[in-house]
Amino acid sequence: MPIRPENRDRYPTDWKQISLRIRTVRAAGRCECHGECGRGTHTDRCPNRQGQPAYGTGSRVVLTVAHLDHTPEHSDDANLRAMCQGCHLHYDRDHHRQTAAATRRAAMAAAGQLALDTG
Repeated sequence: MPIRPENRDRYPTDWKQISLRIRTVRAAGRCECHGECGRGTHTDRCPNRQGQPAYGTGSRVVLTVAHLDHTPEHSDDANLRAMCQGCHLHYDRDHHRQTAAATRRAAMAAAGQLALDTG
């Protein structure tokens, strides 16, 4: 998944090499999700493979690397999982909701439409 410019500095300088190694060597081009994404499309390891039609949708699979704790600074192998884009998006869905809500609140506060709670 693309890294937002504001988060680029949170990733290690060798992130491209780490991501490539996880996707190609460790995962051998196959999604490593074992259902933790919560999609309900698989009970064992996800069958989706890089560049192949996705199971169920037929869209082309793009393998990504997910941080299981949603923290880019924590890039140890045990915290990383090669996931197809579908599994990765579903795995991150709650995290995305939280960050989107925080971004909306900050934008409203910056526009003077909302008082920020300072604790």
